Amino acid sequence: MITPDLFEMADQPENNQTAVEPVTGTVRKMVSHWHEGAKVSYALPLGDSLIDMTPYIGQHLKLTYEGEIHCLHCGELTNKSFGQGYCYKHFMSLAQNDSCIMSPELCHYHEGTCREPEWGERNCMQSHYVYLSNASGIKVGITRGGQVPTRWIDQGAIQAITIARVTSRQLAGFLEVIFKKHVADKTNWRTMLKGTAAELDMATERDKLFEQAKPELDALVEKHGIAAVQLLTHGDPFSIEFPVQTYPEKVTSFNFDKTPVVEGVLQGIKGQYLIFDTGVINIRRFGGYTVSIS
Repeated sequence: MITPDLFEMADQPENNQTAVEPVTGTVRKMVSHWHEGAKVSYALPLGDSLIDMTPYIGQHLKLTYEGEIHCLHCGELTNKSFGQGYCYKHFMSLAQNDSCIMSPELCHYHEGTCREPEWGERNCMQSHYVYLSNASGIKVGITRGGQVPTRWIDQGAIQAITIARVTSRQLAGFLEVIFKKHVADKTNWRTMLKGTAAELDMATERDKLFEQAKPELDALVEKHGIAAVQLLTHGDPFSIEFPVQTYPEKVTSFNFDKTPVVEGVLQGIKGQYLIFDTGVINIRRFGGYTVSIS
């Protein structure tokens, strides 16, 4: 078990043969840490424990769903997980679970109908970046500045570049709507997990996209002002390397609801996926599930 300030330990060799102490707790999305020139390191939150996963690549692991799901917000038992880890009540009431999170251009804060206005002020009425990433090919996305590069790591992106900075999440959504007419806005997770995405010239992809979308971009900047919508024409791309020994040729996905025991040799971690020799599992999808690891 580790704490976040001990992440430096995660750069130890992947074939370290340290035994995993059995731990049981509520799962949350994996915590990642990365710096230029090193592979991403991961820790799995399980209840009050934070388990450094990177040293166990190459070893046999067993994950067992214990049959309970707890809401990540209130901790209460729920028969079903909504929105990757919430009970129905908080799926329907929390601003972070509203439909405008997935479609930020539909933000209704200005209409006075935000589920949690203070949450919206802290998280949506703040600077956001629009970016291009490459996990399974070029795609556009948005994120808060504090989520760089975490957002890209969670997607399994091997490359990324910021292409615009805006003053609110809704403005980022407006830009995304323009850009996704020309590039994808979703990752093909199976291609990402096969590790077959070819490296791209991200600066060239940015410039090409700006040219394709120029009329609509000019109109958006004119409407909201250059201080609110800043197109970033310079900047170096990020290159991210993941701790994967072997990529699967065929991707088989595990589901705790159907297969409560997932085990095999851990061959790598990418995005929020654990890659076993027997299949893959998206840890984020099962937020709130009570799981034991051994």
